[in-house]
Amino acid sequence: MDKRLEPLFTPWKIGNCEIKNRIVLTSMGGTDLFGWMEKNHFDKAGAQFIMNVAKNNVGLVLPGCQPVYNPMLGQWLHKNKKMYKDLAAWMPEFHKTGAKLFVQLTAGFGRSFTVSEMMEKLYNTPVINVLSKPVMNLDRITASASPSPNRWSDKLPSREMTKAEIKEIVDSFAKSSKMLKDAGVDGVEVHAVHEGYLLDQFTFKYVNKRTDEYGGSFENRYRFAVEVVQAIKKECGDDFPVSLRYSVVSKTKGMRQGALPGEDFVEVGRDMAESEIAAKYLQDAGYDCLNCDNGTYDSWYWPHPPIYMPENLNLEDVEHIRKFVDIPVICAGRMDPRVAADSIAAGGIDGAGFARQFLADWEWVTKMINDDEEDIRPCILCHNGCFNMCHYKGVPNDQDLMDSLHMARCAVNAETMQWKKHRIIKTDSPKTVHIVGGGIGGMEAARVLKLRGHNPVIHEKSGVLGGTFIPASAESYKGKLRDLLEWYRLQMKKLNIEVKLNDEIKDISAFGNAPVIIATGSVPRLLKKVPGYEKMIEACDYLNGKDVGETVAVIGGGLTGSEIAYELGLMGKNPIIIEMKDDLVAQKGVCLANSSYLREWFALHKVPVYLETVLKEVKEGSVICTGKDGKDIEIACDSVISCAGYIPAPLTQGGKNVQLVGDCLAIGNLRSVVWRAYEAAMNI
Repeated sequence: MDKRLEPLFTPWKIGNCEIKNRIVLTSMGGTDLFGWMEKNHFDKAGAQFIMNVAKNNVGLVLPGCQPVYNPMLGQWLHKNKKMYKDLAAWMPEFHKTGAKLFVQLTAGFGRSFTVSEMMEKLYNTPVINVLSKPVMNLDRITASASPSPNRWSDKLPSREMTKAEIKEIVDSFAKSSKMLKDAGVDGVEVHAVHEGYLLDQFTFKYVNKRTDEYGGSFENRYRFAVEVVQAIKKECGDDFPVSLRYSVVSKTKGMRQGALPGEDFVEVGRDMAESEIAAKYLQDAGYDCLNCDNGTYDSWYWPHPPIYMPENLNLEDVEHIRKFVDIPVICAGRMDPRVAADSIAAGGIDGAGFARQFLADWEWVTKMINDDEEDIRPCILCHNGCFNMCHYKGVPNDQDLMDSLHMARCAVNAETMQWKKHRIIKTDSPKTVHIVGGGIGGMEAARVLKLRGHNPVIHEKSGVLGGTFIPASAESYKGKLRDLLEWYRLQMKKLNIEVKLNDEIKDISAFGNAPVIIATGSVPRLLKKVPGYEKMIEACDYLNGKDVGETVAVIGGGLTGSEIAYELGLMGKNPIIIEMKDDLVAQKGVCLANSSYLREWFALHKVPVYLETVLKEVKEGSVICTGKDGKDIEIACDSVISCAGYIPAPLTQGGKNVQLVGDCLAIGNLRSVVWRAYEAAMNI
């Protein structure tokens, strides 16, 4: 192991609980031990994930946040005694790993609850509203400190929570914590004065307008969080550790308005001056640890950083707040292990929090210890599998129900939290399988086939593996995507998979009856009906290195076009976005944390964005477009990049022994490519 990493592997304490090293799995929805958005029970899938992580040299493990009042069926967490017995039976096996377990309990979501279109209908249809309350009481689930707009929907506002409801939540925190302690859990974490969840909403002046003892003064706004820890300590004893998930600074300009890194703004949530006071106040109230990052749901790209956000984005603020407390402090948020180790060695922080990287590869800490870091499958910060709650103009959370119910899956690792569906089963009938196309889909299929005992052969028409993922990972900020591409290429070598480069297959009949997987990808959609279309540069051609001028019109404001415009802006060029729809990145599957960053970055940097605008003609030095008012406008530019989408390009329409994967089957994202390739390989 690199000696620079050694500070990560020193023991430390939270309260009187000694933890073997400084690496912390921070909570993610969907990795819960008592179920997520379903009837509470001891969740075997969540337990398997937690155990996988614990067996791989992690010091402190925190499962997904557990609402003390379940949004589904209105259950109180402390009332299902059987699941605590099941947990108690499991804990000895967990403790054999040497890891410690803190269960994260949440007071709820308030105005941050991810409202879907179905929920809007439930709430706004009187008869259905009444009938649905035993299953999902939205009026209660979304209640906040004061009446306020929901983060996702204008049709389901939050009402003011009653004092009786507050007392019920405090009581359940205490009772649930005692039952967890009795089950052998090492501590609990209170969720949260963090990320703009319910307890946090009480602390914010821009949300909390109450005039009772829970509003107004600093002490009143933090009273709810203080009462929670005091109740837990009273029930469980002072020696039972209680951590607090804590956002140091809110990074929020207003309702649904975040503040970007480096932006000059007026904080409406918790600024650093208040945080310096609050951190010590919460410590003195009884919290034994602060598990820190920054941001709220209004600035969601801080607590859920997309790839556009810098590494170690919260470290400076967390190191600062560490100076004001005597309890240990954990920092999370795109942490680099070596930077974290340096900070620990210098006394800047006490623990390093990591989350999504464990979804991509739960063995990554072990691999790091064993000097096998090149074999770590990287998280690419896409949120496609784990948190793809999507929002754009005119829709609330636009997310498939299966994704809402089954978070914490992973775009780059089809097995994560899907072990019943996606698992390697050895074949008893090895076959040679021909794979046409050496992109991510082709390589994932080959990898799974080889692990099963088959003999995959990749036929790639170009001289390098990667396909369209090469241009897709080309932008300057996409280092993690390039790491994933190198990981796949490494797997091909390590597994000794036969790869035939510069081998274009035009007819699969030469393969006889051997099984074939087609992974030939897609071709760009060319706007041939637009006069002058031939003057445009196709997105992949630009990403592969074709030069553009200083002022560039980007035709298409979906994810591809927006990311290209962002890259152009980072380069100092002048992008102009022209989009037919009424919002940028108006597509399912792109997490709000990712899309809101791009929208707000363009607004901050005054990038011209023409929505509901259609390209009419491409000229030398300009484009002609038709605006939403039906009038034509001429926009000057030096170059035009076409981001009009892609069309599947399968070599064949299939057959008895032929399967299609990736974009040649249907245009999707990396998750659809990887998962489909895994399943196709399992079908053989």
